[in-house]
Amino acid sequence: MIKESSSGESTPTHGGRVRHRKRSSNEVPAGGNKSSESNLLINDRNKYKSMLIRTYSSIWMIAGFVLIIYMGHLYICAMVVVIQIFMARELFNLLRRANEARQLPGFRMLNWHFFFTGMLFTYGRFLSQQLVNTVTSDKLLYKLVSGFVKYQMFICYFLYIAGFMWFILTLKKKMYKYQFSQYAWTHMILLTVFAQSSFTVANIFEGIFWFLLPASLIVINDIAAYFFGFFFGKTPLIKLSPKKTWEGFIGASVTTMFSAFVLANLMGRFQWLTCPRKDLSTGWLYCDPGPLFKPESYSLIGLVPVWFPWKEISILPVQWHALALGLFASIIAPFGGFFASGFKRAFKVKDFGDSIPGHGGITDRMDCQMVMAVFAYIYYQSFVRPQEFTVEMILEQILKNLSFEEQQVLYEQLGKIRDYAADPYIFGFMAKF
Repeated sequence: MIKESSSGESTPTHGGRVRHRKRSSNEVPAGGNKSSESNLLINDRNKYKSMLIRTYSSIWMIAGFVLIIYMGHLYICAMVVVIQIFMARELFNLLRRANEARQLPGFRMLNWHFFFTGMLFTYGRFLSQQLVNTVTSDKLLYKLVSGFVKYQMFICYFLYIAGFMWFILTLKKKMYKYQFSQYAWTHMILLTVFAQSSFTVANIFEGIFWFLLPASLIVINDIAAYFFGFFFGKTPLIKLSPKKTWEGFIGASVTTMFSAFVLANLMGRFQWLTCPRKDLSTGWLYCDPGPLFKPESYSLIGLVPVWFPWKEISILPVQWHALALGLFASIIAPFGGFFASGFKRAFKVKDFGDSIPGHGGITDRMDCQMVMAVFAYIYYQSFVRPQEFTVEMILEQILKNLSFEEQQVLYEQLGKIRDYAADPYIFGFMAKF
């Protein structure tokens, strides 16, 4: 009888020998013998070296992020697209088997076909108005773009059906299970990664503020949880993430709520961050900030001692909305990280990738950001965005539902109305009523 090793990595062969499977550096054992307390950061002997590597990488990421924010909306969208591609690549590789993949040439290209079809569909819906506004000066290009906006859903559906037929035609005997699992996994990636993070693009064009504040709160919450857990963490929080502690969770929540209130006041004073972008240009923005970003004064008389130097404080109304975002980033968004931890344990990997030293892969850094992006979009659309019709909303409906000839007729009719209203006699007559 062959005795199994304690690690569970030995398997008997037909010749009676024990074959040891080499474990990858990214793989973790299914179960550990150490107690949950030994996994805490406060008990980790290499925690200072790990913290140094993590801090160095974080500085570079934050510096690059700030530079892209300064460059503007279009560059931020490009950054989001690149992040999505890297996340999809990491997740595609997670379930890829080298032997099966070699027998299915071109099958990975099919995965990317579905991915970019989903990208075209989602971004086409979110950026249709900005795209049309960008090409209004060129008649031919305007007709092409307005045609794409009108038939965009049909185009994307045709591309998806083409991929579906491609998949059916490439089915290979004895590979059915692997191919269908990859097909399902590709759609799961589109749902959990691409569809969620694409909401970020919609937030960007409503104003960088609605992208930058939620993203910053997730970063602050993550950093604060790490440091509070690093120095004070003693009580395990959840079994899926043995290094997460209640001390880190509570400390990060308080820090995030305070940061949300303060950062909203600082960011809300810059038009570059608060103005919505109506096209795909990269120029500087100037606009009326709107009531949410106009300071309101609150008297502190009777609430503070007489010797207190400030008798009133200035608060932007958007700061109250920021508290809602901070509460979600503190309590709900971390469950995106817990979900990712459970997912990695199910597949016995430590990280989704190794592209960021000390952090793992891109997906490891974006798990909570995806959850936060969807909430920020829904919250903005539900409680912040004006619900009445705007010129942009009406123009978008005209472009989607009227042909070019019908748009010309409408333009001529509007011109007649303008001339009618400009007549001084008619204007004077109407003014009496």
